[in-house]
Amino acid sequence: MFPKEYDVIVVGAGHAGSEAAAAAANLGSKTLLVTMNLQTIAQMSCNPAMGGIAKGQIVREIDAMGGYSGIVSDKSAIQFKMLNKSKGPAMWSPRVQSDRMRFAETWRLMLEQTPSLDFYQEMISGIIVENGKINGVRTSLGLEIKGKSVVLTNGTFLNGLIHIGDKQFGGGRAGEKASTGITQDLIDLGFEAGRMKTGTPPRVDGRSLDFSKMIEQPGDEAPEKFSFSDETKPLMQQRSCHMSHTSLTVHDILREGFDRSPMFNGAIKSIGPRYCPSIEDKINRFADKDRHQLFVEPEGWDTVEYYINGFSTSLPEDIQFKALRQVAGFENVKFFRPGYAIEYDYFPPTQLKHTLETKVVSGLYFAGQINGTTGYEEAASQGLMAGINAHLKVREKEPFILQRNEAYIGVLIDDLITKGTEEPYRMFTSRAEYRTLLRQDNADFRLTPKAFEIGLASEQRMRKMEKKKEKASAFVQFFKETSAAPEEINPIFLARESALVDQSDKMFKFFSRPEVTMEDMKKIPSVKKYIEENGLDTEMIEQAEIQVKYSGYIDKEKNNADKLNRLEGLKIPASFDYSKLKSLSFEAREKLTKIKPATVSQASRISGVSPNDVSVLLVYMGR
Repeated sequence: MFPKEYDVIVVGAGHAGSEAAAAAANLGSKTLLVTMNLQTIAQMSCNPAMGGIAKGQIVREIDAMGGYSGIVSDKSAIQFKMLNKSKGPAMWSPRVQSDRMRFAETWRLMLEQTPSLDFYQEMISGIIVENGKINGVRTSLGLEIKGKSVVLTNGTFLNGLIHIGDKQFGGGRAGEKASTGITQDLIDLGFEAGRMKTGTPPRVDGRSLDFSKMIEQPGDEAPEKFSFSDETKPLMQQRSCHMSHTSLTVHDILREGFDRSPMFNGAIKSIGPRYCPSIEDKINRFADKDRHQLFVEPEGWDTVEYYINGFSTSLPEDIQFKALRQVAGFENVKFFRPGYAIEYDYFPPTQLKHTLETKVVSGLYFAGQINGTTGYEEAASQGLMAGINAHLKVREKEPFILQRNEAYIGVLIDDLITKGTEEPYRMFTSRAEYRTLLRQDNADFRLTPKAFEIGLASEQRMRKMEKKKEKASAFVQFFKETSAAPEEINPIFLARESALVDQSDKMFKFFSRPEVTMEDMKKIPSVKKYIEENGLDTEMIEQAEIQVKYSGYIDKEKNNADKLNRLEGLKIPASFDYSKLKSLSFEAREKLTKIKPATVSQASRISGVSPNDVSVLLVYMGR
C-alpha cells in the first residue's frame, strides 16, 4: 500500500504542513502528506487574509526561498494593501484579502503538481520511535507507515475542544473532529505539553448587511503582489472591505452573557492570543473604551459570506446574534455560523533545536501551532524550515538555519526555542532588532541565494534576483556620479518647501533629503532618460530609492549585525556542563542547562541570563 519507507512524512495539511511537504518534495525527498481530510488542505480556518504587519514580510521571505504561500496568495487575492506606507520601508507590510475557497484550491492543485509528493487521508494516532529515533507513524486504523523523518503540524487538532457559551464539544475546527493519541505518545517519550486557546468570529450573510452605514475600505490604487516570481501579476480589480464599530449598547448586551462565557466561568483555563483578543476580553480589559473597530471582510469574489474581523467570541450564540444586530449596518444580520473558541495541545518550543527538530527524538520535527504560535504566516514559515531540515537530515547534509539578522523567520524560530512562549506567539516588526535590514522589498536579496544553494529556489528566480540587484545598484551609482543643476533641482525643492541651492551637486545628495521622492527625481530629464534606456521596473526603482534614502541606517544596522555574528560564531558543545561554572548565577545555570543554547549569542538572549553570566561564559571559552 505504501512504499517501504518515506524520506519525510508530514502530518497535517494546514499552512505549516503544506509548506513542509512542498519544500521536502521539491528538494527531492520522497514525501507523504497525511491529513484527516484532503478536502481541507491549506484551509483558512480563521480570517480570509494573508500578510499584515511583519506577517507580510514572512510571506515575502517564504516566497524568496521557493515556498508556495506568496504565489497562492497572489493567485487567490481579491484585494491588496501595503500597510504602513506612511512610515519608513522597514515598516511596510504587504497584505491581501483572499478568496477562501480559491486559496485552498490553488494550494491543493500546486501540491498535486509537485513531484515526489504522495497524499493519504486518515488520522495519525501515534508515532513510532526506536532507540530515540523516529521510525514512522501509526494511523487510527492501525497501519504503520515507515519514515526516516516526521514533521508534526497538527494545528488546533490535538485534543481540540470547541467552546460556544456553556456548550463544549471535541473538534479541531468547526465541523471537523479532533485528533487524539499523538499527545500521549509524546508525553510518554518525555515531552512537556501545555494547552492554548484561540477563537474565531461569526460568519454572516452579506445580503443581510447595509453597507451604506459602514465605511468603505478599498485596496491600494496601484496594487503590488507578494511573489518575486513572474508566475503572478498584480490585481486588475479588487473587492472592498468595510468598517463599522461596536457601541456601549453592544457592550452591555455582550456583558449579559458573561456568566455563560467559558472565558469567565472557568471552562477555558488556557491562554489566548494577546494581540487578537476576543470581543468579550476587549470590553472587559478596556472598559473605558466606548467602541471597537469591526472590519467586515468578504470571503471571496462571488460568495455572500463575510468574516467579522474584531468580533472573535465564544459567548452563547443568542448573545452574539443580539449584540451584533446593534452594530451599524448589521440591524438585519443573518448568521452563517456563530463564533467559537478552541483549546488545543501544544508543546513548549524550548524542546526544539534551531532546525525545529526535537531534542528528545532524532528526526522528529514540530511546526506551526504545535509550537505555540498563531497565524497562517508564522505556521507556513516554520513548515518550510522544518521540511527543508527534515530533507537535509535524511541526506546527512548541514542544517539550514536563518539568523536573526537574516530573516524574520530567523527571529521567529530563535524567539521560540530560546525564550519559549506561554501565550500564542505572533510576529511583530518590533521583535526584530534589525528590521531595517529585514525589509519586505529585499527578501529576495537576503534569501534567494541561500535557498538556491540548497536546491530549493530555482535558477530562474536566482537570475531574476541578480538582475534586479545589479540594475538597482547601477541606478544608485548613477545618482552618486551624476550632478543636477540648480535650475533642475530648485523647482522640486520649492514645491517641497525645501532649502534652495545655488550650485550644482551630485543627485545622491539632493535625493537624500527626506522630503524629496523618486517621483520628484523623475522630473529631471537625465533621470527619466536613464530609467527608460535601462528598462527599470517598479521594483528596481523602489529598491534604488530605499538604498539612497536609508543608506546611513542600513550601514549602521549591518555593523551591529556583524557584532552579533561574532558571538553567533562562538559555539557551545551540546554536552557542556554548566554546573562547573560556579560564577554563573543559579538561574543562569538552570536556564542554560534546560535550553542548551548552541552559541554564546543564543545564550545571551535567554531570559534570566545576565550580561555578567555571558562574560563568565566568554572567559571560560577563552574569548
